[in-house]
Amino acid sequence: MSGVVIHVPQGYGEVAGEPSGDAVTLRLGPGEVARFGRGSATTPVELRLDDEAISRLAGEIRVTDDHWQLSNLSTTQSYLVENPEGAGEYLRVPPRRAGAPIPFEFSRVVLPTRRNTTVAFQVFAPDHVYLDPDGMGGQWGSRTVTAYSLDETALYFLILVALCEPRLRDESPVAVPTTPQIVERLKGHPACARLTARAVSSHIDYLADEKMRISAPAESGPRREARRNGKREAIVGLVLRFGLVREEHLALLPPRTGGAAQERGTAG
Repeated sequence: MSGVVIHVPQGYGEVAGEPSGDAVTLRLGPGEVARFGRGSATTPVELRLDDEAISRLAGEIRVTDDHWQLSNLSTTQSYLVENPEGAGEYLRVPPRRAGAPIPFEFSRVVLPTRRNTTVAFQVFAPDHVYLDPDGMGGQWGSRTVTAYSLDETALYFLILVALCEPRLRDESPVAVPTTPQIVERLKGHPACARLTARAVSSHIDYLADEKMRISAPAESGPRREARRNGKREAIVGLVLRFGLVREEHLALLPPRTGGAAQERGTAG
């Protein structure tokens, strides 16, 4: 992955002029910067967050080759950067802190507000590169890196296993689970109690576009839904061909209920 993907969930504001309330995704390449805040005619921002407690220019995200940095431009409020896939792991970025490096591969940036809820957006970091274990003994110049860098402890990998499950169990030679089916399948997992269909779709897009590097032309309407189905099919086909998800990974999924197991066994 050569940049970051920023996802602003539904109802949190505007991004680059998109209508307020809609979920929007913004992509940044190395060296690019996105500013966030309430914004105004004289203070343009790329990520507009509509809350009176948020500064007109609240902060900025800067992308490097292998990580991203957060600058807190507020003079009074700290921001949190949470690792949703960790055990409560987070960073606090104090007021006026410039260029704080963020180590998480998947982060949630949280800003305080005067409402009962906070304002937050998600950032998928530049791809974390892992060295090939077979090449660890040589000099740095002779080492190789893995072609598909996947973190098996990450939520996106759990979603990937759920996508591959029917074919790994030889239950469905064609069909790949839909987004609602994945939400239902993972709801018994401790890390997925609040998992939404929109979050699953974001993770699938991340896997296709950044991890697997599967490209597809942009479409709308029925063609867009067909493209999403094709994207899921392409992901599953690729990871199973290269053995990136295997039968032993099924142990990461929560136990299947009798009804769910029967329904999957008769689907197809």
